[in-house]
Amino acid sequence: MATERVTEHPDGTTERVTERDSGTTVVERGGSGLGGVIIGIAVLALVAIVAFFLLTQTRNDNLRTSAVTGAASSVGHAADSVAGAVTPKK
Repeated sequence: MATERVTEHPDGTTERVTERDSGTTVVERGGSGLGGVIIGIAVLALVAIVAFFLLTQTRNDNLRTSAVTGAASSVGHAADSVAGAVTPKK
């Protein structure tokens, strides 16, 4: 069913509006999705960089721990040797 309205303006112009009930209008927005792909790649790269630095830091900590452990062991052996040399034999 159509509804027609006529409006007359003070300047003498006439406006005719016809409205028809044709159902619901559906507007679909379609995008290429390229923005989402770029953001996804950026997030993935950021995660990879953070993981690399965390793994490198852990490896460096393990190397330092091994070095300190080795040095402490050497000091312990040296102390045992000195103690054996200083202790008089009975």
